[in-house]
Amino acid sequence: MAEAWYAVYTRFQHEKSAAALLQKKNFEVFLPVYRAVHQWSDRNQLVTLPLFPCYLFLRTSVDRKVEVLRTGGVRWFVENAKRACEVSEVEIDTLRKVCSAGTGVLPHPFLRQGDHVRVRSGPLAGTEGFFVRTKNQYRVVISVELLRKGVSVEVDRGNVERIGKPYPLAAVAGGGERNGG
Repeated sequence: MAEAWYAVYTRFQHEKSAAALLQKKNFEVFLPVYRAVHQWSDRNQLVTLPLFPCYLFLRTSVDRKVEVLRTGGVRWFVENAKRACEVSEVEIDTLRKVCSAGTGVLPHPFLRQGDHVRVRSGPLAGTEGFFVRTKNQYRVVISVELLRKGVSVEVDRGNVERIGKPYPLAAVAGGGERNGG
């Protein structure tokens, strides 16, 4: 059978260990992460966290499904009608590009509303997503349809172009300002 990308659900806080075990079994694994500062009463620490808690992506064929499910920390494949759902190669490539760009990547709620935009130049050139503004910061939100989750990355407002029909202002999440660039 042909290989494809799939989303795998893991035990809480077992994304990294499950990814390592799957890699030892010679699976191609992609675990998108971001860095954040966590503050405790006595110190601040820079930590690396999964962009999608309890999820990782795996390139495999469905005939190896049982082998995946027998891996420590793995719960199940994301499925629809009892069939593992493929994640598009485009979504995986976009996530890889965003994670490797070295810009401020953060988890973001899944959005359907907002302007559909494309980044024109720089390390994220060609990346498409939804344009949002938060506290004088402009960001592009990239969504993973299957997981109904998204990530946002900071962009220069002048470096994005609208490629889709704008949504009505009332439909934009968070009551944020809608600026199409």
